[in-house]
Amino acid sequence: MLRFLLIVALSCGALGLHAQVPPAASDAASASSAPLEKEVAEIAAGSHVTVIHFWAPWCPNCRAEMTHEGWTRFIAANPDVKFVFLNIWHRGMDPAPKLKDALLGPQHNLTLLTHPNPVSKAGPERMNTFLGLPVTWLPTTWVFRDGRMRYALNYGEVRFEMLQTLVNDSREKWSH
Repeated sequence: MLRFLLIVALSCGALGLHAQVPPAASDAASASSAPLEKEVAEIAAGSHVTVIHFWAPWCPNCRAEMTHEGWTRFIAANPDVKFVFLNIWHRGMDPAPKLKDALLGPQHNLTLLTHPNPVSKAGPERMNTFLGLPVTWLPTTWVFRDGRMRYALNYGEVRFEMLQTLVNDSREKWSH
């Protein structure tokens, strides 16, 4: 019996050595985004609701949201909410034309930022996390309050009625 337990223990230890660990961003990728992550964390801190939206000008789903009836109307309808649009995986494309076409930019509650790393292909240089959370798809939309994530919409276009429900819920004080 002792021999059996020893074999099981050694097998479990060996299996643990082969467990997959998610790839970490390279030191260069992490260092380049540190000031940007600090800036976004400071915006999201506090008792207000903050919506952080990851997008890229080449992304068809992102472009579908960039209409006067989409983000422009939603931001105007929520003047007490802070919005951060973070252009990532942008391949060096200038986001200004897409934002201008959607009338995004002059809103007092909207901050427009571009990640310094333009890489969109999977690899060690690509940004895969932000604020310690995974970013795997575009567009991605997060809702924060009190500096903590309340909701994450990680795969695809936002349905603004649903996002409004999440923002409204995030305005409420949570007891847990």
